[in-house]
Amino acid sequence: MQEKIRVENISKTFILSKKQMKIDRTTSKYKVAVDDLTFSAFSGEIYGLLGPNGAGKTTTLRCISTLIKPDKGDIYVDDYSVVNDAHTVRSKIGFLTSELKLEDFFTPNYLFDFFSKLHGIPSDIANKRKELMFEKFGISDFREVKIAELSTGMRQKIQIVISIVHDPEIIIFDEPTNGLDIITAKVVTDFLIELKNLGKTIIVSTHIFSLVEKICDRVGIILDGKLKLSGKLDEIIKMKSLEDVFFDLVKEEVTKDA
Repeated sequence: MQEKIRVENISKTFILSKKQMKIDRTTSKYKVAVDDLTFSAFSGEIYGLLGPNGAGKTTTLRCISTLIKPDKGDIYVDDYSVVNDAHTVRSKIGFLTSELKLEDFFTPNYLFDFFSKLHGIPSDIANKRKELMFEKFGISDFREVKIAELSTGMRQKIQIVISIVHDPEIIIFDEPTNGLDIITAKVVTDFLIELKNLGKTIIVSTHIFSLVEKICDRVGIILDGKLKLSGKLDEIIKMKSLEDVFFDLVKEEVTKDA
């Protein structure tokens, strides 16, 4: 398999507001979100970044997606640096995040066309892809319905379709099934497996053990911004469940800090 993403010793620290310091119950105005993180993702696989809320998963994905720059280290996407060649990296990836907000008064049809033009996709290719994706995700009957009138699940499916209008080789999904009903979640997970079988490289962040066990080939467990374990899923869960492996690591951290 070909290495498509290489995360090399990245770190990211944020300055906290007084309000955030109070929420986090800390006197430090600095928050180390990602701490010397290193891992790789390969073609034709799904890499799961598993951890609790606040572990650094989203920050890591935002760094890979060039939305923010790491303070230290670098990330290479097809050997292009996110620090020095962010524009090229953006053309190679699709990024789905809950932070993507769809304007209420637009329709799925308009949004797909808009983002296709943004990526410079010829209209004939864009139209064929739109019909295929709308049919696959059950959006066809809602193509002219305003976003404000659609269900949460339908909005999520539209976000997915929009994030990959350019048919990228590398796809990054932040909590792809978060808040979805079981039917829509099944559609999304089946689609991720389909993309993997097409040779795409996929990174998903999640806190759901069953999702990782169902779709991921390799997994990295992240706690407090640090990667505690990374490897092939089948090797990690040889002796015990992924949940047991995860909480054993949590216990080690608690014991270390005690």
